[in-house]
Amino acid sequence: MAAVFLVTLYEYSPLFSIAVVCLCFFVTAAMLLGWFGFDVPVILRSHEEPESGTPTPEKPMVRVTNPFALDLGPGPASVSAGVSVRPCCLEPCILSCFWGCEVSALQWVLQAHQHNRRLSCPQNFKEALHPHYQYCQRFHIGSEDSAERHTLLPADLGITDFGPLPRERYPLVSVLTVAEATDLYNIVASVTVIHVPDDKYKLSARVLFQYLLTSQGGVHELKPTVGGRQALPPLSRAADPLSPGPGPARTARGPRGCPETA
Repeated sequence: MAAVFLVTLYEYSPLFSIAVVCLCFFVTAAMLLGWFGFDVPVILRSHEEPESGTPTPEKPMVRVTNPFALDLGPGPASVSAGVSVRPCCLEPCILSCFWGCEVSALQWVLQAHQHNRRLSCPQNFKEALHPHYQYCQRFHIGSEDSAERHTLLPADLGITDFGPLPRERYPLVSVLTVAEATDLYNIVASVTVIHVPDDKYKLSARVLFQYLLTSQGGVHELKPTVGGRQALPPLSRAADPLSPGPGPARTARGPRGCPETA
């Protein structure tokens, strides 16, 4: 019946019949697109239709002064011979070096700072990480003092490596905090994870991660700049140092105390 109608219409007016066929085609295509869930083009929508999504407000950039800086010294580094670091602070600060710090313990400490436990002094970090490190050494750093400090594991501990990969301990975790409490800076601590070569993993010394801790409980990772140091993946089963997980398990053997060095 439809075919007879189209033929009759074509004989009467070819242009009109072609227009009808095209109109039917476009109507059918629009119905199919709407049936299968394709959205209607924006140009065909009514101007009175409200927008489906709200624009995301832009966060203003805030200039924050970082009072801490830490880099590796140019000399050789190893677990047996130690490693040199070059701190530089705008205020007198304290450098705490935790050798053999457990990965899970550092994760738990950073999470604790984000939630309710603010870490802003060396004693806070020592208590939070105890007893999940093997040795701690502390240095007093003067204002704008960029001299190198050499941290070393005592020979009587007998530690020559931190086990095969994947590892459960970071070789060295360095923490910078101000010597006296002050409200001048929003950043209260700097945490630097350093790889130190040993007998089982001889990759050269380098900075793995750097985190800045704020007085409001924020933890921000410093990314390497273009042409800077190349960050390595974590030396453990934990893919993200800030990934959620249970607190560290307690061990029977405690770490060595923190001798202070000028």
